[in-house]
Amino acid sequence: MRRATPEERQGRRWIDYPRRGGTGPRRWLPSVRQLLALFLLFFGCTTAAVGYAYATVTIPDPNPRTLLQNNVYYWSDGTVMATDGSVNRQNVPVSQVPAGVRWDFIAAENASFYTDPGIDPQGILRAVFHMAEGGSVQSGSTITQQFVKNTYLDQSQTVSRKLKELLISTKIGAAMGKQQILQGYLNSCFFGRQANGIQAAARMYYGVPVQKLNASQGAFLAAAVNEPSLFQHADSDPTAKAKAKARWSWVLDRMVKIGKLTPGQRARYAAAGFPTPRKWTLGSGLPGQTGYLVQLARSYAQAHNRSITDGSLSRGGYQIHTTFDRKRTAGLARAVAKVRAQRLDPAHRSVDRNVQVGASSVDPRTGRILAVYGGSGFGHGHYSDNADTTGIPVGSTFKPIVLAAALQHRAVLKPGEPPAPITPASKFNGDDGIKIKDQQGNYVTDDKDPTGLLHQHNDTRRRWGYITLRKAMEQSVNTPYVQLGEDVGHPNVVSTAQALGLRPDSLAAPSAGFYIGTSTPSAIRMAGAYSTFAASGMRATPYSVTKVTHNGSALPGFTAPAPVRALPSAIADNVTDVLRGVIAKGTGTKAQALGRTAAGKTGTTDDYHSAWFVGYTRQLATSVVLFREDPAHPQLQSLVGVGGLQKVFGGDIPTDIWTRYMTDALTGLPDTPFPTPVSLGHGTNEPGAPTPSPSPTPDKKDGKTDRPGRDGRDPSDAKPGKKTTPTPAPTPAPTTLPKCRHHKCR
Repeated sequence: MRRATPEERQGRRWIDYPRRGGTGPRRWLPSVRQLLALFLLFFGCTTAAVGYAYATVTIPDPNPRTLLQNNVYYWSDGTVMATDGSVNRQNVPVSQVPAGVRWDFIAAENASFYTDPGIDPQGILRAVFHMAEGGSVQSGSTITQQFVKNTYLDQSQTVSRKLKELLISTKIGAAMGKQQILQGYLNSCFFGRQANGIQAAARMYYGVPVQKLNASQGAFLAAAVNEPSLFQHADSDPTAKAKAKARWSWVLDRMVKIGKLTPGQRARYAAAGFPTPRKWTLGSGLPGQTGYLVQLARSYAQAHNRSITDGSLSRGGYQIHTTFDRKRTAGLARAVAKVRAQRLDPAHRSVDRNVQVGASSVDPRTGRILAVYGGSGFGHGHYSDNADTTGIPVGSTFKPIVLAAALQHRAVLKPGEPPAPITPASKFNGDDGIKIKDQQGNYVTDDKDPTGLLHQHNDTRRRWGYITLRKAMEQSVNTPYVQLGEDVGHPNVVSTAQALGLRPDSLAAPSAGFYIGTSTPSAIRMAGAYSTFAASGMRATPYSVTKVTHNGSALPGFTAPAPVRALPSAIADNVTDVLRGVIAKGTGTKAQALGRTAAGKTGTTDDYHSAWFVGYTRQLATSVVLFREDPAHPQLQSLVGVGGLQKVFGGDIPTDIWTRYMTDALTGLPDTPFPTPVSLGHGTNEPGAPTPSPSPTPDKKDGKTDRPGRDGRDPSDAKPGKKTTPTPAPTPAPTTLPKCRHHKCR
């Protein structure tokens, strides 16, 4: 072999370019060997760079916003009541998405999803050529890539972002299962109509949970992912509908092509027609009563599961199913609105301004809160729930609780003697201004009275003499129940109140006025307490939430409270029998307009700072409270003059609202009688009563009115010599709520 000469070795170059020995263009054209070397060098460098990038890139944390969801609240019938949160998204497990809907998305976006490694170069090239030829819009990204873009990256259209998407998608494809990726994709897509994720889209477009979507509806949603800003108007815009219909049809054809829909099924969907989405309007927050309902449900959920906090609720993802009845809630709001419109004139009567109403309706058998009226609504700047607030004295609506305590625990009528049995026929002194004794026989003191002793008043000087507790309840006479309460004892009355469901912190301190309503339970709790009478002594604690799920998983703590025995049935049924008389011939005669078997009690407090009516049938218990409060100065004001009335009683406006609502709420239900009360045996009269022990049987009812409260007035509130019909009164100045002196609390 000939060796190169030193001269030849000296002239040899590492890269022979430009090429030696060539002339003209040949000198500048690289050789095949040089081109191959250049390609191998480029490929090697690119591979090394990609390998290095793949080795160093990490799967980032999800974008914080993609973790946000909203919370969905449902009516008792399963329809959506309200949502809250900054992002309309509710994540669901992929198992809850029907198989046909899952394949809609796979057919439209990434048919090779279950076999590709997370990226599909052929699919990218195919989409580019297809769109260049004028075909339908196709995504060049796999489902994995779209999941990565939605969850981990941003929406910018840059080369660096696209390269990062490809690398992370490859890693995600190796690290996550296909079902997990599909789930993340379906929960992160934006569908228009402010809907993020398949669950929100199902609600916004078709008003159903994702589980109830069919393949035809799923085909539309799979189409909407590509052009959400256009397809969200497919319900009303002809252009949007035409494009959506074409894309929908294409998705179904793709389903047939990949073998996930038979031609027969395709034909049936075509015959059924395009699944036009329901009409869409932008949301308006929490209108009407929904704000108060959401407040109640949130509070209940947090109280019954410690994992539900303000922070977790702000991140969303909760589905809260409530007890609230859509029709009854609307009916209660209508009843309040009608009575306000008929009875109040705030434009011409200043005292009619700032009049507040709170109400609650409870199922006596279960304790389910069916409806509340919390106020004029969040949209009017009223955020305090009047149905769930405390601070409003309940007046004489507390007397049935005192009666129940007396029937159960008996009463110490003489110092040193054992408690004596009490029945509704037991007689007590009903005169005005009498002195009250405690169980030791000492007179109850009152430092505001010149004599130093309490002289209990009825707000009327009528001399009732010794009257039965039944009569005193019907006519709302105070003195018998104040003395009865002292004889029964504060601890016994408190224990009965708590057994009926009243919260300890709402019960007033020991005093004579405690027995005639200085306590301040909410309207919800009062409806619950009277529900126990309606259910013959079985207390079903009022509750508002039946189920809570988070990201599709049910949370513990929401089993319905089991009814418990709070009172013997004989006692509860006797109380109901007495309260039937309040409506039949007492202060609640306006409730007779209901035309059903019902029981209830009116309540009016000292200086007319609140007026109540709490009543019930066998199927439904409802409480209504009326009061005045200036939002700028949160203190109770007198109701005197409201509605043009000199005095406002529980038997008037509150009973009117109650009757209107109950008439509507009970439509279609039978008039169910209350159980016949059994005899409680021989009762005992208060010492000094001129008659012997009363008969053990209840007072005979003849259905006739015995001095009924005209216009809903408590007769005991009628001043001697004054007209008993309502008369207009001058507008009173706002006053603070004084401490009750126990003279006129009814």
